[in-house]
Amino acid sequence: MNTYSTSKDFPMTQKHIASFSLALFTVVLSAQQVAFEEYDLDNGLHVILHQDNSVPVVTTSVMYHVGGKDRTEGRTGFAHFFEHLLFEGTKNIERGKWFEIVSSNGGQNNANTSQDRTYYYEVFPSNNLKLGLWLESERMLHPVIDQKGVTTQQEVVKEEKRLRYDNRPYGQLITVVGQNLFKKHPYKDPNIGYMEDLDAATLDDVIAYNKKYYVPNNAVLVVAGNIDIDQTKKWVADYFSAIPRGEEIVRNYPKEEPIRQETRVKAYDPNIQIPAYVISYRTPGFRERDAYVLDMISSYLSDGQSSKLYKKMVDDQKQALQVGAFNVGQEDYGMYLVYALPVGETDRETLLGEMEEEIAKVRETPISEKDHQKLLNKFENQFVNSNSSIAGIANSLARNYLLYGDTELINKEIEIYRSITREEIQEVANKYLKPNQRVIIDYLPEDAQAN
Repeated sequence: MNTYSTSKDFPMTQKHIASFSLALFTVVLSAQQVAFEEYDLDNGLHVILHQDNSVPVVTTSVMYHVGGKDRTEGRTGFAHFFEHLLFEGTKNIERGKWFEIVSSNGGQNNANTSQDRTYYYEVFPSNNLKLGLWLESERMLHPVIDQKGVTTQQEVVKEEKRLRYDNRPYGQLITVVGQNLFKKHPYKDPNIGYMEDLDAATLDDVIAYNKKYYVPNNAVLVVAGNIDIDQTKKWVADYFSAIPRGEEIVRNYPKEEPIRQETRVKAYDPNIQIPAYVISYRTPGFRERDAYVLDMISSYLSDGQSSKLYKKMVDDQKQALQVGAFNVGQEDYGMYLVYALPVGETDRETLLGEMEEEIAKVRETPISEKDHQKLLNKFENQFVNSNSSIAGIANSLARNYLLYGDTELINKEIEIYRSITREEIQEVANKYLKPNQRVIIDYLPEDAQAN
C-alpha cells in the first residue's frame, strides 16, 4: 500500500488549501448552474422552463406582481385576500374541490403573499404536468368570484389574523415597525390589511381588483422539473395563450422623506410578558446593491451563536434572552431591525446602548478579514442550498424575473455578495444605520400601559 505524508511529500500550505477550496467551490458552483429557457406569449405572460430529469417531479407555479402595497386607501389586504379567494373554484372546478384534485393526483400545493407579489404553485409527479398547467390557467382565466366566496374567505382571513397576528406573541411587531418607518408609502399598512377594510369591500371592488392584477401580462409562469421542453411549450400555448391581456398597470407610489431625526415610540401587546426593544431603520429596496450589503451586516451582527450581538449580549454579558438583526427586503424600501429581549432586570437603555455599540463598530471600522471570509462562506453556502430542490429553483426563477428583472440572478447573484468588500460594509452601515436615522420602538406588555 502506498502512503505519503502531507508534511513531507506534499506540504499543504495555506496557499494550497485556499487554492483547493476555491477549486472545490468552483466545481460546486458549476454543478449548481441552473439552465433555463424563457419567452413571452403574445398576451404578455412570461414563461420560464427549467428541465431537470434527475427526479420524476414537476413544479408548476405562477407569480403575480401584486402584493399588499397594491391597494387604495380603505381597501388594504386585497392581495392576501386573493391568495385565499382564488382557491375557491373556477368555471370548471367545483367550489372547494381544488385541494382534493391536487392531493388525489399525488400532488401538493400552496400560495403565499408579500407586500410585493403573490405566488401559487403545485408540485406533482411529472406525469401530471398537464394537470398543473390546467389548474393555473383556470385560476387565471375562469375564477368564480361571487358573494358566497367573498364572505367565506373574509372569515378565513379574519381567523388567520387572529391566530398569526392578534393572538400571537410579538405578532404585531413588524406591523408596528412599518407604521412608524413609513408615513406615505403603502408599506405603512400590514400585508394582511385591516379587517374593517375587508368588511367594507364590495363584490364589485373584488371583481375589479381581479381584472386589474391577475392577468397574464402581470405574471410569470415557471415550469421546472422532469419535462419535455417541446411538449411543455405546446401545453403552455394550449392553456394560456387564449387568456386576454389586461390593461397595463401603472404604479406611482409616494416617496418617503428621509428620516433625519431619531424617533421613540411605544406599542403594547397583550400576548407578551417580556418587552422587546427595537432599533429600526428605513433602507433601500432589495434590487439595490446596498440591500445585499445590509444582508451581510445582519448576518455579521446576529446570524448564529458566534455572531457579534449574540455572543456579547446573550452568552458573555447575560443581558438578553434573545437578540437579532435582520433586513426585511421589499421592492421599494426595506426595513432594517435590531432587537433584544431583556434578561431579568436588564433595563432598556442598557440594551439599546449595547446594540448601538456593535452597530457603531461596523460604521467606524472595517470588519476583520476573518469575519469577512466567514460571511462570504456563509452566503456561498446559502446560495448553493437555495437551488437544491426543484420547488426552490422554480421560486427563484419567478422571483428573479418578476421582482429583480433578471432571471439569470439564479446563477450569478452570489457574484454580488462575493464582490462586497470590508470597506463597502463600513460605508453602507454609515449610510443607513446612524442614530439620527432610526426609530426606536418599545414593544411592551399591555399591563405596562397602566404604569
